[in-house]
Amino acid sequence: MPAVNTIAALAAAATLVAAAGSVRAADLPVRTAPPPYVAPLPVFTWTGGYFGVNAGAAFDNESRGVNAPLTAANTGIAVGERPGSVKFDDTGFAVGAQIGYNYEFLGFGGPGSGIVVGFEADADYTDLAKSASYPGLDGYNSMFRSGLNFLGTVRGRIGYAFNQFLIYGTGGFAYGDVFNKDLLYAPNSTTVRFFGSHDNIQTGYAAGGGVEYALPTGSFLNFFKSSAVTIKAEYLYYDLGSSAVSATPVVAGSNGGYSTRFKTDGNLARVGLNYKF
Repeated sequence: MPAVNTIAALAAAATLVAAAGSVRAADLPVRTAPPPYVAPLPVFTWTGGYFGVNAGAAFDNESRGVNAPLTAANTGIAVGERPGSVKFDDTGFAVGAQIGYNYEFLGFGGPGSGIVVGFEADADYTDLAKSASYPGLDGYNSMFRSGLNFLGTVRGRIGYAFNQFLIYGTGGFAYGDVFNKDLLYAPNSTTVRFFGSHDNIQTGYAAGGGVEYALPTGSFLNFFKSSAVTIKAEYLYYDLGSSAVSATPVVAGSNGGYSTRFKTDGNLARVGLNYKF
């Protein structure tokens, strides 16, 4: 009997130990594999410097040259020998380059969206050159020529970015190489009787706006391996003021003189490609 009691006691002890082990196991934290790591999507920022090229169409607004006599002896307008005003315009192309810097204030409208401010300087060659001929009374003939060799601007920019898309307005200083000519031919002749010219840098302002989009970094256009490549479409209005050209006699027997005031303003519609760094 003692042996049977001993065996029963050992079995009871084993049962208690097993039960205690189960309780401890239930109290332990469950060990599971961590979730796989998912990298956050990159957020594009417009902050940074850039350089690029542009090309487009130039539309010179209608020039309104107004003639005025320099001396009382000149009565050409009154008698119809030359016109009191001239009107002519021209279209052409523009091509150039730009450099600038943007800064984006994040936190408006979610990741990647925000207000963007910056500045840009550019210079474009233009082929704007226009001429007009006006026959007058008694065989006189007036010829006018005006043009813009290049146009440059230094402008501020402000806009709003929707991640890789930016819409902006722009405005600032403008300058350009303007030339004008004014000739009056002798009656029924190719001999120039009065002549005046002007070729100088004129200053004014430019204003407009545009849209810009950032392409994927791996775009085939990313020749320089920059941090981003952007494309833009932009419109600018420019106004370089007006200039007066004085026409004076160039042949013996002519006297008096007159001036013609030319206004230089117009429009640019262009596309551009920028490399952000």
